Amino acid sequence: MDVSLESWSRDLLGGGAAVANRSLWQRLSVQLAIIWAVWTLIGVLFSIQVYFATIYSERPVAWSRSLFSQLLDTSLMALVTPLIFWLARRYPVEQSNWLRHVFIHIAAATLLIMFISSAYHIIYYQALISEIKSPYSPFKTIQFIVFNFSSNLTVYCLIVLISHAYSYYKRYREGELKASQLETRLTLAQLQALKMQLHPHFLFNTLHSISALVHKDAEAADKMIARLGDFLRLTLENSGTQEVTLQQELEFLQCYLEIERLRFPDRLTTHIKIGPQTLDASVPNLILQPIVENAIKYGIAPRSAPGRIEITAERKHSSVRIQVRDNGPGLSVNPSADYPFKDGLGLANTRARLKQLYGTAHRFELVNDPAGGLIVTLEIPSAIETLQPAAL
Repeated sequence: MDVSLESWSRDLLGGGAAVANRSLWQRLSVQLAIIWAVWTLIGVLFSIQVYFATIYSERPVAWSRSLFSQLLDTSLMALVTPLIFWLARRYPVEQSNWLRHVFIHIAAATLLIMFISSAYHIIYYQALISEIKSPYSPFKTIQFIVFNFSSNLTVYCLIVLISHAYSYYKRYREGELKASQLETRLTLAQLQALKMQLHPHFLFNTLHSISALVHKDAEAADKMIARLGDFLRLTLENSGTQEVTLQQELEFLQCYLEIERLRFPDRLTTHIKIGPQTLDASVPNLILQPIVENAIKYGIAPRSAPGRIEITAERKHSSVRIQVRDNGPGLSVNPSADYPFKDGLGLANTRARLKQLYGTAHRFELVNDPAGGLIVTLEIPSAIETLQPAAL
């Protein structure tokens, strides 16, 4: 059987303990060192057990003899353990092949046990020949192999079991990682789909406004087209980004508000109050535009009186709270034809995106302002770099 050193090392213990940036020889030496250290520790523990178990008997075993005997046994086991791990990886006992692979393991275990027991008996006999009165004979080695066969077979099976358990654990972890990666890709795909719905929604509304102005006020229509171009340019620059800084989001919003001011030149007033410590906060890309658009649609457009929209942002512990207020009619308990407020595509997408990005770790609510109008509150977890005051 021709097995390369690389495949043998990769199969040994599943390669889970190896570090990616280490060379093949470094990984192999680390694995062998771990195996040798474990078996040495077992040998020392067994030596202590034998020594204290016979210390008060008629024939106590000297500490040096106990240590030599046990370390010789565990050293031979450490020598064949990498091969047993390889056999366990190469011939796993599974439902589809268990009978054939069990016979292979029985044959391999028999050969390895004969090697280990023979080597142990011969080395041990030669080392203590001065203390042994009877001469050596091969028959005694055969007796030793048979006498210790069951215990050595148990050790072989235990090593195979450890290898199988490690392999199953590794497969489980790899399955979890693949499932997590698949879920992440699915979430990103869903978020991208929501953004693609949002962009045409805003674009269609703006084009509709331009078509309404083109015959009434050509100059205003030209300005609106220019602002729409700026907005689309900023949008395309961040098309693959789910989160941007609040400062970037405000740039998008300013482009949108300039378009809406052209639609309502005498009726729309805006006031933006943003805490400087929140400008570097991460927020979902294009999250404010549909909220402000909703405020204009229901708070400004239906009325002939001037309207006001106020946008504030502040830091709250490890979160960012953004509020959009308008002085419109607010939410009606029983929506009527005069004010049929409902979540349109923009707000529905906003809710869906927030749920995908933050799960339950966010807050998005619409409540009536006691002073009149509607307050939309958005609170999301966000890492913020605190701005330090400039040195004087």
